[in-house]
Amino acid sequence: MPMPTTQQFCTFFLGKQFFGVPVDQVQEVIRYQEMTRVPLVPKAISGLINLRGQIVTAIDLRRCLGMPDRKPGELPMNVVVRTSDGAVSLLVDEIGDVLELAQDTFEKPPETLPAAMRATIRGVYKLPEHLLLELDIVHAVGAAETGNGAVLART
Repeated sequence: MPMPTTQQFCTFFLGKQFFGVPVDQVQEVIRYQEMTRVPLVPKAISGLINLRGQIVTAIDLRRCLGMPDRKPGELPMNVVVRTSDGAVSLLVDEIGDVLELAQDTFEKPPETLPAAMRATIRGVYKLPEHLLLELDIVHAVGAAETGNGAVLART
């Protein structure tokens, strides 16, 4: 059976950076949800959200990737992804479109990316307007949870 030559991505923005995660890893995309703060967790973990009875860890990708915090009053959106440990919400600035991209436009992450970002990016797709950075969900979640040595157990 031939390998697929394209892949679909759910896209989003953090500042001016354009990111994507494979659609098959996305459970849903939702507006801002109230969060319950959790004491003594790494800075990248913003809290827990109740998603129709399911408790989901909310990870602020800005903090995870070493970017400045959002301005006060700017509410993030949630990209809820599936991991081997269950659902996790990635807090992003703005949701983009679902894009279908050709695998032959995929390249390794550029050396010019900051180290914190390069470690969580699988690679890039060159688009006419900008680069799409493919987020490695496993590395991003792992980096957030081990930010200062603590790991938040999911239920």
